[in-house]
Amino acid sequence: QIVESGGGSVQAGDSLRLSCEVSVSGYTDRRYCMGWFRQGVGKEREGVGIITGDGYTTYADSVKGRFTVSKDNAKNTLYLQMNNMRFEDTAIYYCAADPEKFCSGAYCNDANCYNYWGQGTQVTVSS
Repeated sequence: QIVESGGGSVQAGDSLRLSCEVSVSGYTDRRYCMGWFRQGVGKEREGVGIITGDGYTTYADSVKGRFTVSKDNAKNTLYLQMNNMRFEDTAIYYCAADPEKFCSGAYCNDANCYNYWGQGTQVTVSS
């Protein structure tokens, strides 16, 4: 089960933090890919911020320097801190996890790696 929270409506330049609690039974090793993806209206789903099982993070070019992905291993909770938000950040944001470890390292950026997805949370940025 993946439960996201923290979405909402903000003004351009504001900040927002998304949270994602991951509870997947049968997998005791929590060192796997987790990430945030987003999909705007009429756009394809894109990776926003990914964290590998080893703790490395990667970001879409459009959010580098503004967004930070982090993980609380004890809680198995993923976060996305979004600062200096822009109108083009408006989208539904999805949290995803790959406990089956289909992918690792740089391949964690591929949405096809993930079988576990949250329901999505709407983020709207007004210019």
